[in-house]
Amino acid sequence: MSIIIKFFMAPSHEAAAVVVDGGPDGTFESLSYGNFNAEVALIEWEGIFTGRSFDEVIAADEPEVVADPGDSGGPMLLVASKVLQDALAAAGRSRLVEVSQLWVQERAADGEVFDQEIAIQLLSDLARLAHAFRGRDHRLYCWMA
Repeated sequence: MSIIIKFFMAPSHEAAAVVVDGGPDGTFESLSYGNFNAEVALIEWEGIFTGRSFDEVIAADEPEVVADPGDSGGPMLLVASKVLQDALAAAGRSRLVEVSQLWVQERAADGEVFDQEIAIQLLSDLARLAHAFRGRDHRLYCWMA
């Protein structure tokens, strides 16, 4: 699996969609990662933060798809739920560690090995980004190519 994942904050779906083809670099401050299924991660993180099941999060149509390449194989753009964004923005270090541990356990149950320290760093970075835009009308987007 070779996936480029970039999380960024944008003021609207329209503003975020402008970067679908080339990614957010140069337009929005972004956090870059790779090689995990970010769509599933967004669902799992929301489930862990809120106590909702994977199926409940999916039934709520989260995360919302802003741009889907379909069969063309181009980049995909998702927006995290406001609930997840707010939970990340409000989370302290101990909560981020707890969520990352539970997420790593979920990944392990599916046969995927994810380093605990990387998981903590990833969620901490996302929390800092979400917190920086707290109270503003920006949303957390995930671009994948």
